[in-house]
Amino acid sequence: MDTTRILQIFRDTAYIRTGGSVQEKKTAGYLGEICRSFGLSARIESFDVPMSTIREAVLTVDGKEIPCKGYLCAGTSEVEAPLYYLTDADPFSLSQIRGKIVLSDGYLGFWRYHDLVENGAVGFITYDGNAFYADRDIDQRELRSYVSEGKAILPGVNINIRDAAAMIEQGAARAKITLRQDEYTGQSQNVVLDLPGETEQTIVLTAHYDSTSLSQGAYDNMSGSVGLLAMAEHFAKHPHRFGLRFIWCGSEERGLLGSKAYCAANEEALKNIVLCVNLDMIGCTMGKFIACCTSEMQLVHYISYMGRELGFQTAPYQDVYSSDSTPFSDKGIPSVSFARVSPREAAPIHNRYDTLAAIKAEHMEKDIDFITQFVSRMANAKFCPVERKIPDNMKEKLDKYLCRKR
Repeated sequence: MDTTRILQIFRDTAYIRTGGSVQEKKTAGYLGEICRSFGLSARIESFDVPMSTIREAVLTVDGKEIPCKGYLCAGTSEVEAPLYYLTDADPFSLSQIRGKIVLSDGYLGFWRYHDLVENGAVGFITYDGNAFYADRDIDQRELRSYVSEGKAILPGVNINIRDAAAMIEQGAARAKITLRQDEYTGQSQNVVLDLPGETEQTIVLTAHYDSTSLSQGAYDNMSGSVGLLAMAEHFAKHPHRFGLRFIWCGSEERGLLGSKAYCAANEEALKNIVLCVNLDMIGCTMGKFIACCTSEMQLVHYISYMGRELGFQTAPYQDVYSSDSTPFSDKGIPSVSFARVSPREAAPIHNRYDTLAAIKAEHMEKDIDFITQFVSRMANAKFCPVERKIPDNMKEKLDKYLCRKR
């Protein structure tokens, strides 16, 4: 694809497309149309996702109503209690939260939520945004099913950081949360395209196309989705020994739901996958190009040498990347996630500033070209050079990332 086509795809998808929404489904169809324009046939594979419609979300602190958004899938209830500001999960702080509504620093992840439940909190408040931004946006968050695990559901709301700071500055003492919502099962979509090779062994290529509730998601991650489209067009015209399966994943921003659903539904097919190549956030104006390898260290060295050979600056390393490669690696498939990591000041994500303005067309072309050359080497190898094994140190990191270990 040339620059004109790349930029047009960004413009065509410059809207919010959260997992399970009508807009996400619209984008899935659009990606299929682009594939058809290459003479290729992609299929849409739907999967169930928890959904919720908020009917009422009210936060009152010391008698004053604070702008908020209720947590999706956090039940319907009303609770009033003393307010406690939890800055850390140390034993003393946790001993203070019983019977209280907790204002929590940071994102409400698995362990923080279970700390709240197990130590008797009755509700929670989180915050986001930036005190120095002109906007007062509030992200629409959800209590993810893997976080709550079907256990006690605490009502929660999210607010802007300015209001959170004002509450603490003013010594807020008591809060009330009213949360009413309708919960149901909806559907999200993976878009899947197969390019058969000479062998049954397959390399899977992934990128997510959904966004968060405030974001157009140009950088995170229409950029990776465009990269997959460009590679699909390329490999449709060029031979490859290994089969290539392209998966544009839905609902990644909701906890890697698309890639998890694919792996769960295709256990047998996973046995023939030798490598996962994931694209998540490429082509931005500022920042360095990285390759995060959940694999043996030899792949890190391979990419490092390849970058030197081609004169392409890259920083490969061994770790677990928070994206759609992880469910595949958890099934024993080595993976590499490519990204051009921008400083937050230059290309913030998960908010209104993630737009085409963060993207540099020249960097998109260069990043896509490097990844394409890497995939071409893997796909035309006589034998996949990456051992199909996850090292013990990466298994340990996967256990922690997937909340099996603290």
